Amino acid sequence: MQPLKDEVPSADNVLFVFYDFETSQDTKISETTKLHVPILVCLQQFCTAGEIQDDYEQDCARCGKRRHSFFEDPVGDLLSYLCEPRPWCKKVVAIAHNAKAFDLQFILNRAISLKWTPELILNGLKIV
Repeated sequence: MQPLKDEVPSADNVLFVFYDFETSQDTKISETTKLHVPILVCLQQFCTAGEIQDDYEQDCARCGKRRHSFFEDPVGDLLSYLCEPRPWCKKVVAIAHNAKAFDLQFILNRAISLKWTPELILNGLKIV
């Protein structure tokens, strides 16, 4: 095991994406239960190049448009967007406002239906 280094790891080749799902509860499962259905996902992204820009409303020269909204197929469109090839990017870090309790369920459900095998970080039975 290597000792910890006293330095912050480089994030030069990382795209950070912050997202949040909005849902409706129009679909009844039973008399007393309704299903949350994603109707919109909004995201905002940044990289280290755009982080130093003064105006966050302008597009970043490296990672492009900072804000996106998907409403046709919010989950599928978000996953497609996250998986797009980016020549400068080695890693995409997606962060949800309430991932462990709500937002991640839609991603995991789609991943399972696509037969993906996501690697989860757990704390007991909770997803971290």
